[in-house]
Amino acid sequence: MINKAIVWFRNDLRLHDNEALTEALRVADEVIPVFVFDQRIFEGQTSYGFDKTGVYRKNFIIECIEDLRKSIDNIGGSLIVREGITEDLLFELAAEVKASWVFCNRERTREEVSVQDALEKKLWTKGVEIRYSRGKMLYYTSDLPFPITHTPDTFTSFRKEVEKYVPVRKPLPTPSVLPAVDASINRGDIPHLKPLDDSIHNATQVFKGGESQAIAQLDYYLWESDNIKTYKKTRNEMLGWDYSSKISPYLAQGCISPKRVYDEVKKYESQRTKNESTYWLIFELLWRDYFRLVGKKFGDKIFIPNGISEEDTPQWSTDRTLFNIWAQARTGVPMIDANMRELNATGFMSNRGRQNVASFLVNDMNVHWLMGAEYFESHLIDYDPCSNYGNWNYIAGVGVDPRPDRWFNVVHQGKRYDSNGSHAHHWIPELKDLSGGKVHDLPIMSKEELVEYNIVLGKDYPKAVVTDKRWA
Repeated sequence: MINKAIVWFRNDLRLHDNEALTEALRVADEVIPVFVFDQRIFEGQTSYGFDKTGVYRKNFIIECIEDLRKSIDNIGGSLIVREGITEDLLFELAAEVKASWVFCNRERTREEVSVQDALEKKLWTKGVEIRYSRGKMLYYTSDLPFPITHTPDTFTSFRKEVEKYVPVRKPLPTPSVLPAVDASINRGDIPHLKPLDDSIHNATQVFKGGESQAIAQLDYYLWESDNIKTYKKTRNEMLGWDYSSKISPYLAQGCISPKRVYDEVKKYESQRTKNESTYWLIFELLWRDYFRLVGKKFGDKIFIPNGISEEDTPQWSTDRTLFNIWAQARTGVPMIDANMRELNATGFMSNRGRQNVASFLVNDMNVHWLMGAEYFESHLIDYDPCSNYGNWNYIAGVGVDPRPDRWFNVVHQGKRYDSNGSHAHHWIPELKDLSGGKVHDLPIMSKEELVEYNIVLGKDYPKAVVTDKRWA
């Protein structure tokens, strides 16, 4: 009897360090790789009516699947692609091929869990077993010095308990060959890419999805450019390609394993340079693990208005007109509008930009953080539920290490982190005559200065939707 296994690719779109794929190859004679474009995710909407998966993230994922199919073809296998309801389609395929198992890397947030639970229930009616593996984290939960329910309530405590005492396992190898898939199984078509206007973007390069691209980007950032050795100094910049690693979209879709990133950084440290900057990239991976553990610990609480906090929360507005001023980059604050234009035009924004636009929406405009979180979910190509909602919880003061006032002075932040105005001028060219960092003073300029620079607020550029005396 031939043992057959389906490998359900989810947010783990890679061949290297893929535990579900490795386990399937260990026990099965035939392995059938599958990816489903679930219509609820790719065509559905969030509670506030945004597309759950915006056009930039859709295109990025399509590129990831094209790359995955090519890699699987190159080692003898075949990636089956379907569109529809995941649990129904995988159940039908399992019955069609008479599979004994479905292997997948487990997800932990509610929408993903509901799908895997529904699939498991359907598979059991046919005696097909679903086997879960780990695919998202740097650390194995079984290696941690505490159960998930005892995850520390602050990142600093988590880091102190983990980074010096828990080893990071080596990434699993990439399989060199996959068994051929029965030619009678319909491979399915990958959806077409939607045409995008990439005439302006935030760098000399744009993101392209896929495992091969992820590995190439990591190799570039470490070994070709040596950019990692200045990462701690440059990470708060906002314009360009080289100021940060640009691997977050690949981590989010699982095109690259955090263990692979860690392993390469350690090699770089041993062969070239070990400093604060090389450590800081690992530090960011620790944050990513921490947010996932918080998501596991608190479950749906990270998605509700008062988050994991037991405290009363402000009465945030859900006024759509007010929200759209932020979303459409019409706030009249260059630091905010430049970053929101970048997000809307590319699906990406720097970490410094994200903190500022989130703080401005919640703490200056008093608009509900959930609206911002859902907008990010729709637009960001590196969207990850735990990291996205964990960070918004944090800014809104309803998450880990809660504090009531995580307010960013957006004028001072613009002048500090975009001191020459290059990011603002790139995305708001109509303000190019406001030379250097002066562009960030626009919301607090006197009437005389506006006349001097020949700017009419409300005509040449929006008047600030809110102002704060602390900006001066």
